[in-house]
Amino acid sequence: MTGRIRTTHTGSLPRVELIEELLLAREANTGIDAARFEAAAAEAVRSVVERQISVGLDIVNDGEQHKPSYATYVVDRVGGFGSSRRSTFPKRRDSLDFPRWAKASSPRGLANLRVPTCTHGLHWRDFGAVTTDLERLTGALAVTAAPSRHERRDGFMTSASPGAIAMMLPNEHYADDEAYLRALGTVMRREYEAIIEAGFILQLDCPDLAASYNSDFSDLGLVDFLDVAGMHVDVLNEATASIAPSRMRMHVCWGNYEGPHNHDVPLVDLLPMLLAARPHALSFEAANPRHAHEWSVWRDVDLPEGKVLIPGVLDTTTNYIEHPALVAERLVRYAQVVGPERIIGGADCGFGTMVGLTGVHPDIAWAKLGSLVDGARLASEQLGISTEREP
Repeated sequence: MTGRIRTTHTGSLPRVELIEELLLAREANTGIDAARFEAAAAEAVRSVVERQISVGLDIVNDGEQHKPSYATYVVDRVGGFGSSRRSTFPKRRDSLDFPRWAKASSPRGLANLRVPTCTHGLHWRDFGAVTTDLERLTGALAVTAAPSRHERRDGFMTSASPGAIAMMLPNEHYADDEAYLRALGTVMRREYEAIIEAGFILQLDCPDLAASYNSDFSDLGLVDFLDVAGMHVDVLNEATASIAPSRMRMHVCWGNYEGPHNHDVPLVDLLPMLLAARPHALSFEAANPRHAHEWSVWRDVDLPEGKVLIPGVLDTTTNYIEHPALVAERLVRYAQVVGPERIIGGADCGFGTMVGLTGVHPDIAWAKLGSLVDGARLASEQLGISTEREP
C-alpha cells in the first residue's frame, strides 16, 4: 500500500514576537508605521513557513501571523463595522454551571481585540490586504523551497466563515441574523475565490457550527440550534458555490479553551449538517478529553464519496506533548474505520487563536507538531503504508 498519512494543522501558530507586539499595538489603536508592520509580517510568515517545513508538516500556511484573530481581522478590510466595542459577550453554558471557575479564567484574549458591531451595510474597503496575504505566503513558500526540499508541500490559507464573523462581530444593522449572514457570505465570497485563484487550499473556519451552542445560542435547545447551524451551512455553501469541493476544507470546534465543555454538542448530532457542507475535508477536535472518544462514531457513518477527515490528534489547550505512539494510535483508529487514504493528521484547533492569548507555550506547540509528524510516520508504518514523501 502506498500514500502515507499526511500532516497539517488548524491555522494559527505561535506568533513571532515582533509581529505580536505590533498587532497588540494596532488593536489598542496605537499608531504604528505601516511599512514597519508589513516588513515584520513578511518576515514572520517566512519564518513560520520555514519552521513548518523543518518540522516536516505536509500542508502548511502563513500561521495567521498578521491577523489579530481568526475572525476579527475582517474589521480592517470590510466596511460596515462601527467603532464602538460590542457591549456584551454571551455567557457559556459551562460558565454558568461553574461560576467560580469562570471568574478565575475569564477570556483574556477578547480584551486585546477590537470587536465592534455591524452598524452599516457591508462592503470591501481594503481588498488589497487579501492580495498582500496571498503574496506573502506565495513568496515565503518560494523562498523556503530549497534544493534539498523537493518533497511535495501544499499551501492552505484560512478564512473566516460568515457564521464565525457573526459570532465575534454582532449585527445591529440587518433585519435579522439570516440577512446578516447572507450579507457576510456575499462579501467574503470574494476572499474565498481569491485564495483559490492564488493556488491555495481554502480553509473555512466554522466554530459557529459547534461552539456557538454554548455561547451565542445558549438559549436554544439542540433541535433548534441544529436548524440555525443548518442555515449557516446553507449560507456557506452559497458563498463557495463556484469553488470545487476538493479545493476546500472546513474546521469545526467546540471552543479552543481549557474548561468543562460539559454542554458540548456530541459530534454524532452534528454530522448530518457538517457532511452537507461543500468542503471535501473536515477538520475537527478529536484529542481533548471531551471528544477523544468520538472516533468510534465514524463506524456508523457512511462517509460521502470524496470526503476526507482531518481529526485533531493534538490537544491545543494543554502543555503536555503527545507521545508519537499516542498520535499513531489515534490516527490508526481513524484509518481502520474510514481508510488511511481518507485521513490527514491535524490538531484540535489553533495555537495562536487570538493575539495575546497563549494557552500552550510556543516552544511546546512546535514540539507537539513534531510529535504529530513522528506519529503519522509511525501510523503509516503500522498500516503497512510507504512513508516516502511525494516528489
